[in-house]
Amino acid sequence: MKEIRTRFAPSPTGYIHIGNVRSAIYPYLIARQNDGKFILRIEDTDRARYVEGATELIEDTLKWLGLEWDEGPIVGGENGPYFQTERKDHYIAWAKKLIETGRAYPDDTPSEKIDEYRKEDNAKKIPYLYRNHRPASAENSPEENLEIWKEGTPLRFKADPKNYEWKDEVMGEMHTGPEVCDDIILIKKDGLPTYNFAHIIDDAEMGVTHIARGVEYLSSMPNYLALYEALGLDRPLFLSLPHILAPQGNKKLGKRDGAKSVTEYRDDGVLPEAMLNYLACLGWNDGTEKEIYSKDELIKAFSIDRIQNSGARFDEVKIYWYNGQWIRKIADEQGIDELYSRTKGFWPEVAENEPEDYKKKVLSIIYDRLKTLSDLKSMTEYFFVDPKIDASMILENKFLKKLSETELIELLTLTIERLNDVSDWSEENLQKELNDLLAKSGKKPAEYFSLVRIAVSFAPFSPALHQTLSVLGRDKVLSRLNMTRTALVSG
Repeated sequence: MKEIRTRFAPSPTGYIHIGNVRSAIYPYLIARQNDGKFILRIEDTDRARYVEGATELIEDTLKWLGLEWDEGPIVGGENGPYFQTERKDHYIAWAKKLIETGRAYPDDTPSEKIDEYRKEDNAKKIPYLYRNHRPASAENSPEENLEIWKEGTPLRFKADPKNYEWKDEVMGEMHTGPEVCDDIILIKKDGLPTYNFAHIIDDAEMGVTHIARGVEYLSSMPNYLALYEALGLDRPLFLSLPHILAPQGNKKLGKRDGAKSVTEYRDDGVLPEAMLNYLACLGWNDGTEKEIYSKDELIKAFSIDRIQNSGARFDEVKIYWYNGQWIRKIADEQGIDELYSRTKGFWPEVAENEPEDYKKKVLSIIYDRLKTLSDLKSMTEYFFVDPKIDASMILENKFLKKLSETELIELLTLTIERLNDVSDWSEENLQKELNDLLAKSGKKPAEYFSLVRIAVSFAPFSPALHQTLSVLGRDKVLSRLNMTRTALVSG
């Protein structure tokens, strides 16, 4: 069987979008599932939109997600170069073949004249097609055009309008008429190829068997098919991926719709496993109710025929749900040490010089409440520094506001006196002591436990109370209980 070869071919024009990444995930899964090759190619011929550092951002994002490439920048390969700006001689050679067969011609028509043609056709209420305004050079002999074509002069394809039929592996059987075939530009004025021409040459020379890209390219397929035919190249398999839609489902997702770049989600503490899982399932499922997939599980389960042919709504809440699931999965299956290794840079500043063992203890009781790793900043600060005492959090608490200040002080005194005599500060023993204190207090669990929890943390919420007390330690707990009692006494 022919080796399966797929590619991801982004343009280095800025941040890497959610949709860009999904266009990398599917070809990656196809290649891995078939023991094939996954190629990274940088389509950098649009120099006006080129952004310095964007290529490194693309590479870094793929590495972060675990989408390692077999050929491309850094790793090399026998089909390079893998930057289009370094493949100029390849495009020129293929362009000359089209000139030699009468299927391409040099065209130096000024852009102002082309605008006039467009306005004329609009005034006549007919579709604008450049082939209806071909210059005289289109009728030159191949020998003449080879002789006059030089760098700085655009080169156009000479269309042969006709019907085209093809199969899209996602969209199904497709067909168009001759009215969509046009004389597209192959080589621009700057001597570099257009996407329409370059990607066909690159895919052919790199042996690409499957092309996965956005559904927006469907309208250009007749011109692509005409080029395959004119160049004598076999068609690869085409997969048109439906748009990722804005949350309202009414348009293609854009930055204005609240979607951040993949890098921003990474900086916010989203795990790569969660992002990969979410994006793979955004427009694909294996026909089951399963939602959590590791990369290896995705490779085994993925199939092209399960890619949906309609747009999938972007849901940021779902990303964070996946992330919470993966935080717990890593901690439960691989251990707190593994999860801790992912948390660098996400702890509050006051924790910077704290011992790792202590931070791991904090993480071990807080991880199941995290949606992102950045939540550590707001959810753990009281473990490292005494919180600011805010008596109103106690006096206005829905469970405690019915109790008088005298009752609250008595409950804190009872707790301090009992815990002062406790030497076994393990979670199990503290749970027993708290239960005994609850019984002695005569209060409801929500009342008593809320008071102690707030008194030691002054946080909106915290892990299980016996775990919190155990990690904080005897000295911190008793000190904070005393300070809270003093604050209530002094009013």
